[in-house]
Amino acid sequence: MKLAMIGLGKMGGNMSRRLIGAGHEVVGYNLEQEVTDGLAKEVGLYPAYSLAEAVEQLEAPRVVWVMVPSGKPVEMAVEGLADLLDAGDIVIDGGNSNFNESIRRGATLAEKGIHFLDVGVSGGVWGLAEGYSMMVGGEADVVDQVRPIFETLAPGPDQGWGHMGPSGSGHFTKMVHNGIEYGLMEAYAEGFE
Repeated sequence: MKLAMIGLGKMGGNMSRRLIGAGHEVVGYNLEQEVTDGLAKEVGLYPAYSLAEAVEQLEAPRVVWVMVPSGKPVEMAVEGLADLLDAGDIVIDGGNSNFNESIRRGATLAEKGIHFLDVGVSGGVWGLAEGYSMMVGGEADVVDQVRPIFETLAPGPDQGWGHMGPSGSGHFTKMVHNGIEYGLMEAYAEGFE
């Protein structure tokens, strides 16, 4: 598949590497141009230097994965994409957004006929080699359209990822995942202390 990755930091950059290594085509955009250029040289990423340039390099139905910090950065990216994309295109938010914001974003984009998936992603720096755990929220038929992306990013095609339910459920599940993970880390830390 061909998709755009908006945000090429540790997670977005390594996810792009994993996708390209498996034969997907990735258009990449990052605020720091040298990061974009570096990945283009390293793994054959198609560079873009604005949201508009990233969208222009895709064919309908376009798939754009947003991998930027939660809050205002996601809001700005999704708002910008809403003005650039057409009905039938797909926006994926792979950051740690609040599930309530994901429900709202999904409804707002739906008014324009743009599909939205919220994906809680876990895996950190090990995701490149081991695969990412992904909790996906959104419409089932839209999840099926981009299934090859999830199958490539996951540890295996049928493991490490799943469709949790409607918009917001991916980020809700990731919130629960984080609560358990960080609770365990705190308990271990207190025990060692």
